[in-house]
Amino acid sequence: MKKQILVVDDEIGALTLIGIMLERGGFSVLKAKDAKTALTVLDQSTPDLIILDVMMPGMNGIDLCKVIREREDTGVIPVLILSARGDAESIMRGIEAGANDYLPKPILHHDLVAKVRLMLGENGVEA
Repeated sequence: MKKQILVVDDEIGALTLIGIMLERGGFSVLKAKDAKTALTVLDQSTPDLIILDVMMPGMNGIDLCKVIREREDTGVIPVLILSARGDAESIMRGIEAGANDYLPKPILHHDLVAKVRLMLGENGVEA
């Protein structure tokens, strides 16, 4: 059974690219273009991990992370924030909001897949 990952990013290009990286890494991917869509997806399914972009219209990724943490059904799901903002303050805000980890964009395929596997407790290494 493939692990399922929800990717939330308002940039369709980034959403597609991250989705492809994860699918190639052997994961099943759910996609949402904003926080509202992400919450709708979470009402219908419980992914193994959630990847959030920070800068999105409406509710940003930091606020969405807080909502995910407050919900009973999603409170323990690992959250990885991917953001073009890699400054210390942004990283701190992400971690304080409940994210398990924070990676700057752009992200390399190998780094993303390795990080996701690590967060899911998988140590399989791809050739």
